[in-house]
Amino acid sequence: MAKKGKKYEIAAAKVDATKKYSLIEAAELVKAAAFEKFDATVELAICLNLDPRKAEQNLRGAIMLPNGTGKEKRVLVFAKGEKAKDAVAAGADFVGDDDMIQKITGGWFDFDVIIATPDMMGALGKLGRVLGPKGLMPNPKTGTVTQDITKAVTEAKGGKITYRVDKNGNIQAIVGKVSFTAEKLAENIKTVMDTIVKIKPSTVKGIYMKNAAISSTMGPGVKIEF
Repeated sequence: MAKKGKKYEIAAAKVDATKKYSLIEAAELVKAAAFEKFDATVELAICLNLDPRKAEQNLRGAIMLPNGTGKEKRVLVFAKGEKAKDAVAAGADFVGDDDMIQKITGGWFDFDVIIATPDMMGALGKLGRVLGPKGLMPNPKTGTVTQDITKAVTEAKGGKITYRVDKNGNIQAIVGKVSFTAEKLAENIKTVMDTIVKIKPSTVKGIYMKNAAISSTMGPGVKIEF
């Protein structure tokens, strides 16, 4: 294991690794322990008692954070005609169809989210091997394949995040920036955790949410009491 730096050790000393903190305490600690010279992202990690190999336990979806993520997302929309005009009016950064497919094929990835109308998914299928591993392929479950382009673009720009359980049953989600107040971070964290609790699969037996913690980009993890 790589040795941690002195700044990390000083930050980690502020956190009791054996203790679980309330949401507001955890948010305050993450802010206090952050030592990055930039406005670091705060991420929530949840360890769930899930078997992602079972379809009903392979959780995936989207959540609107009440206080946004603190990051301006670059939105690419695949649409034609009136839907393309709707995308432009809603504030999409890039709008197109075959021309954008050619750009991505050529190695262009200067965007964070892709939204597409259903009729464009056939053409986008050829990019599955490229977009899939990066988590960029549009999906109806996350609201990124839709006829309501205006709503989708507005939500993507306004703080909508997507989540997906990994092969070990964990979910990771961005919940804000270190510059957020502890109250705003706590509210975002609660929104994500409440959502995950609500979608608990009926086939899960025993403890569902095993552990949860938040951390800044380079900072130590802070366990959450839930």
